[in-house]
Parts: sequence; C-alpha cells; structure tokens
Amino acid sequence: MDKQILISISREYGSRGREIAIKVAEDMGLPLYDRNILEEIAKEKGTDPKNFQDIDEKPRNKLLTRRVKGYSNSMEENLAQMQFEYLQKKADSGESFVVLGRCSETVLKGREGLVSIFVTGEREAKIQHIMDKFSISREEAIAKIYKHDISRKRYHNHYSDFKWGDSRNYDVCINSSRLGPQGTAEVLEAYIQKGL
Repeated sequence: MDKQILISISREYGSRGREIAIKVAEDMGLPLYDRNILEEIAKEKGTDPKNFQDIDEKPRNKLLTRRVKGYSNSMEENLAQMQFEYLQKKADSGESFVVLGRCSETVLKGREGLVSIFVTGEREAKIQHIMDKFSISREEAIAKIYKHDISRKRYHNHYSDFKWGDSRNYDVCINSSRLGPQGTAEVLEAYIQKGL
C-alpha cells in the first residue's frame, strides 16, 4: 500500500464494531489500535496498564478536577491526551492503521488518508448479541447497552467538536445488523479500496 490509510471506526455498543474493526485490519494487513494503546503507553511510562483500565475512555469529573495553565489534574483527561498523542505520532510516522474509538476521527481530522466510519445496529440485534455474549437477561443487556453508549457519547462529545454518531461527520455510517460483521467488513473494505 503506497498511500497512507487511517481507518477510524466508532461504534454503538453491541453493534459488533470491534469484530468488524478486527476483520478490516486483518484483511487489509494493518495494525489495529484499541485498548492495546494502553499497554504501549504504560510501557513508556513504566507503569502497569491495569492502572489505566478504569479511566480509559471516560470524561473527567468536572467537580473533582481542574485545569491550571493548560494542565489538568484529571487522570482521565491526561490518559486521553496521551492516547491522542500516540495516534498522532503513529500517523506522523506515515504508518497506516485501523483505530477503534479513542475519538480518532477527531484526533486525526484533516489527514489525507483518513476514512471515518460509524457502526450502528438494530436495537433488537444489539440486545440479542449482548445477551448471548455475556449470558445475561434482556433487561441486563438493555441496561448494559445504555450504560456503555452514554459513556462513549459523553467521552466523545467532551473531546470532539461534533456529536457522537452524527452521520454528517463520518465518511460512512453503516448498520451492521443487515450484513453481520463479515459482510459489513467486506462492504467497508470495498469502500476503502475504491478510495485509494
């Protein structure tokens, strides 16, 4: 691949966006950056990646944190900035990659090779997937989806200049329930290849 390609995939919880991102990365021979970024940052900082797990992709608590001269005492905000810098550094190096979440469509905005994707799904399909995946009741699955989507939305809207899931701000919005993860990945790959 001569031209740099940066594939940003955001998704609703239960839409199987992670499976789709893995498939796209594998099929296109690209690295996938997701939670594995935490391990790289932890290595650089000489700490255990487990220290980051509970604050990953969470907005700062406005009541308990503050900013002074551009610096924040929020661990959530500092971790987010480290991840954004990590992605920018990778992109600056000329590397092509797939990234899942991390406000990557905003962090990498304006770069020539960026393709931004938002994966949605039909409500019932998402509920069934979460019920099956975690062996939980319908009510628990609905609550889990709601909790994760609210968290993702707050995180994204805190760091981005547009609303999470707003189709006007992505190159492609796709309903994965229609084709499943495999079919959705194939459609996205065809779209990306066509634009190369």
